[in-house]
Amino acid sequence: KLVEYCCAEFLKKKGIDIRGNPRSLRRLRTQCERAKRGLSSANQTTIEVDALGENEDFNSTITRAKFEELCMSMFKECIPPVEKVLKDSGISKNQIHEVVLVGGSTRIPKVQELLRDYFNGKELNK
Repeated sequence: KLVEYCCAEFLKKKGIDIRGNPRSLRRLRTQCERAKRGLSSANQTTIEVDALGENEDFNSTITRAKFEELCMSMFKECIPPVEKVLKDSGISKNQIHEVVLVGGSTRIPKVQELLRDYFNGKELNK
């Protein structure tokens, strides 16, 4: 979602469509991944790629709020698997003593918030 957003920004700012350029997309994806990790601990970050397309540089500041807005549909997809695990195990969420988050997207503050809310404010173990 962040790569799509940046492609649209680059098209709007520079008039250059890089969506058909695998090398440009790979370089942008790398910087978007770095930005995503940065937004787990900061409220905003900058995505910078030199000569992204037709020798034009790309610079954009992204806030955590904008990132969350772009990815909210994906974040909400984290809850149904948790519900399914609980249903399959026959355990209610009130019977869960501890929630342990491991790896990847569990570091995203909005994902943590959604899980905390799902478990009625229970503190998450990171």
